[in-house]
Amino acid sequence: MARAACSSVVTALSLLPSKSHNLLRNQFSFSGKSNKFVGVLTLEKRCFSSTVSMSLKAGIVGLPNVGKSTLFNAVVENGKAQAANFPFCTIEPNVGIVAVPDSRLQVLSKLSNSQKVVPASIEFVDIAGLVKGASQGEGLGNKFLSHIREVDSILQVVRCFEDNDIVHVNGKVDPTSDIDVINLELIFCDLDQIGKRLDRLNKGKPKDSQSKVKEEAEKSALQRIQEALLDGKPARSVALNDIEKDSVKHLCLLTMKPMIYVANVAETDLADPDKNTFLEQVKALSSDLQSGHVVVSAQVESELTELPLEERTEYLNSLGVSESGLGNLIRATYSLLGLQTYFTSGEKVAYEDFVSAGSLAAARDKGLLRSEGKEYIVKEGDVMLFRFNV
Repeated sequence: MARAACSSVVTALSLLPSKSHNLLRNQFSFSGKSNKFVGVLTLEKRCFSSTVSMSLKAGIVGLPNVGKSTLFNAVVENGKAQAANFPFCTIEPNVGIVAVPDSRLQVLSKLSNSQKVVPASIEFVDIAGLVKGASQGEGLGNKFLSHIREVDSILQVVRCFEDNDIVHVNGKVDPTSDIDVINLELIFCDLDQIGKRLDRLNKGKPKDSQSKVKEEAEKSALQRIQEALLDGKPARSVALNDIEKDSVKHLCLLTMKPMIYVANVAETDLADPDKNTFLEQVKALSSDLQSGHVVVSAQVESELTELPLEERTEYLNSLGVSESGLGNLIRATYSLLGLQTYFTSGEKVAYEDFVSAGSLAAARDKGLLRSEGKEYIVKEGDVMLFRFNV
């Protein structure tokens, strides 16, 4: 657990559901002699886990030559993933950490005279392009799927542009077919893992009655998930109770993870993406598969990294858009995972109230500051100071 003194502005993430306060009050760690320290809380939702950490983790998947590595290099900026016009140019997974852009951080830092600003972060993992049969070892083999088992969400990059100079592994641009190939490989990988786990459960004997209850819950959940997978549906489409979710979380099933389809379009389509017929396929499929979707241009993101910060907004405006694809990706990820942001800087006050007041002292004079107990449910944009007794 990270620690920070109250002189820092720290971005944190919390779960949206109403029971989130149960997570908040149990996961803080403090140190030091002062009785005022800032707790750092972000969500780590690994394999159904509600453990707390400082960052999110997203895996980038897709067919070869759809723009995965180009997008990775752009959003990470110092990324070194090889991007080339031939299949399997990425062999080893590329990992990069990106600070989550949030204009509110600098505003709070100035108001609080903070010595340090700690933004939330997202870790991107770019793995080798997958092809039909990857779960059985085709292409570069299914070992690369293991690199995304520990991620919070999966970003599936889908090619939605024509370019005769860039080879498509299947000979033509067809988002529906491309998505089906990737999803089927994820399904086959999960089916293989579930089959092996069910064999072990059927052969073994529970140690005690409590173990028997857990194993029965796991068997029931896995059998229903198996049926859904055989029907071409992801594991996340199966309704599970809390006990069943807990019993299968150790498998880190790939199709259980939230999916965001990243439609990679040409820069000419950014201003009016609805004119892109390929995008319509992605939107329809993402809705059917209970997933999110976002539109980006990996080429534009790559070009942005070559420009000074002050020129990037001007360039985006010239294309008819107001922000980069990274912002869109982060919002889509937050929404799909059910996340919201709060800040640990000063006492409890809403962000808008703090900014309008101009300082903590002014906010206190106006009665905008308040103390909350352990049952308080954190809201988006809350600015908080955690107190404890020594």
